[in-house]
Amino acid sequence: MLKVMFLCAGNSCRSQMAEGFARGLGKGILEPYSAGVSPQGVNEKAVRVMKEIGIDISHQQSKSIDQELLKNMDVIITLCDNAAGSCPWTPPEIKLIHWPLDDPARAVGSEDGILTEFRRVRDEIKERITNFIKDVENG
Repeated sequence: MLKVMFLCAGNSCRSQMAEGFARGLGKGILEPYSAGVSPQGVNEKAVRVMKEIGIDISHQQSKSIDQELLKNMDVIITLCDNAAGSCPWTPPEIKLIHWPLDDPARAVGSEDGILTEFRRVRDEIKERITNFIKDVENG
C-alpha cells in the first residue's frame, strides 16, 4: 500500500476530509495520514459534510507533523500554500504534490453559505483523491 500524508495548516478541514476520502475510496491501495502545521482540532462542519455522503471522520484527530512518520511516507500532499511553505525537509525519494485548496473554515456569511463552501471543497477533494487513486492504480 502507498503511504500518503495530507498536510494543511490546521489539520482541521481539508486534510481531515482528504484522509477520510483516501481511507474510504483507497481501501487496500492507500494508507492515509494527515497532519497540520498548527493543529486546531477537527472542524465540526467538516465532520458534518462528510457524514452527509456516508464518510465518518468524527473519530479522526488533529495532529502535528511528526518528522519520523513523515520520512516513512511515499507521497506527501500539501493542501494549502502555508503547509507547502512550512513542510519540513523530506528525503528526495518522497514524492511531493501540492493541491492548493481554499480553506472552508475561513468562509463567512450565513450558516447555509458556509456549509455550501465546505461542500464545494469536500467535492473538490473527492475528485482529486479519485484521480490520484486512478493514477496509482495505473502505475
